[in-house]
Amino acid sequence: MVESAGTILIADDQADIREALALVLRAEGFITKGAASPAEAALLLDAGGIDALLLDLNFATDTTSGDDGMRLLASVKNVHPGLPVVVLTGWGSVDLAVRALRAGAADFIEKPWENTRLLTVLRNQLALSRARGTASSLTQPVQGDIIGTSAPMRQMFATIAKIAPADVPVLITGESGTGKGLIARHIAALSRRADKPFVTLDLGAVPETLIESELFGHVRGAFTDARADRIGRFEIADGGVLFLDEIGNASLATQARLLSVLEDGLITRVGDSKPRRVDVRVIAATNADLDQLIAQGRFRQDLRFRLNTVEVHLPPLRARGDDVIDLAHHCLTTAIARHGRVMAGFTEEALATLAAHDWPGNVRELAHVIERAVLLADGDRVRTGDLRLTAARPPDFERMTLDQAERYLVQQALARAGGDADAAAKRLGLSRSAFYRRLGQLRT
Repeated sequence: MVESAGTILIADDQADIREALALVLRAEGFITKGAASPAEAALLLDAGGIDALLLDLNFATDTTSGDDGMRLLASVKNVHPGLPVVVLTGWGSVDLAVRALRAGAADFIEKPWENTRLLTVLRNQLALSRARGTASSLTQPVQGDIIGTSAPMRQMFATIAKIAPADVPVLITGESGTGKGLIARHIAALSRRADKPFVTLDLGAVPETLIESELFGHVRGAFTDARADRIGRFEIADGGVLFLDEIGNASLATQARLLSVLEDGLITRVGDSKPRRVDVRVIAATNADLDQLIAQGRFRQDLRFRLNTVEVHLPPLRARGDDVIDLAHHCLTTAIARHGRVMAGFTEEALATLAAHDWPGNVRELAHVIERAVLLADGDRVRTGDLRLTAARPPDFERMTLDQAERYLVQQALARAGGDADAAAKRLGLSRSAFYRRLGQLRT
């Protein structure tokens, strides 16, 4: 059996529109369901199994204002906050589309739609939703809804508390799967723009040919299939925050335009000559080594300077000490609730295995491992075998010099101790002064 690409609920009062959209989506492996009214859509959503909502804002009871659709959108974001909603609008309904985006819609499609864009938007939103679903296992009522009490995380939170109120660009760095998007939302929530739009764009998920249109918008006729004016993410985020994920994937041409906007606050839609002023705080994120990209001529150094007025580094999970166990317990609670299991927790051996693993995929990997374990476990506790973790390859000490081996052991001790040098010294059986002496030698 071929796996479904996802289940899409099409909410539109016109049967021919629902059927036409269904034909396009089914041909690409999607399962579709249809709703002719907001009430019918709400019932189908409550029944579960919907991965995304394609929502027409104008229903038969009110064909111009979009009020029916906006009320349904508000209800969906309240009851099903993680569900991607893509709205359908007619030509000339840019203001209505912007209202919807600021109310929580993920994107919008103009009628008559272009099939390639429709499919691209839905696939991207489903992929982002799955990624956010994994990252959401970070959340609990700690430090602005982010789990983390290790020394590196405390240091990061202290930095965020200082820079969040300042209206300056922020660059978030960190490995894939660490939760950079969640940190961006945390910064926005602590800023003076907390009640303003928070708009995102994953530059790694948008085709290069569409990035400038997504960022800056376009005017009708700017390129093939540009059949109506379209507002871009900068204008949607006006007054608020724009989060640009995977900024290292931006082309040099896009980087040049981004630099210009950061310098003068003006954007120009593709195909237009009229600049428009926007007031947007940019938060960017990357898992790439920007210094290396700059050395290779693939990233502009001046843009790097503009983006990282302040740089926030999100540490990898392997450097967060006991946060691994706290996160594992939270992921377990989330997975148990999602799958209706009754479980008491982890065995001591399973906890030791989790603590010893290097977690190359970071929090995203941890969440997947715990959810899989909940599905596979036979008893009332998650056991080591349920985790199905492959042990990391041990270092080849025979091929190491004494300095290399010592560096490795010191780094591993620091990582296991969550960056706490005193605790790392105890792990190695060294006095505090001896450990700091070795640490100083390794950093020179």
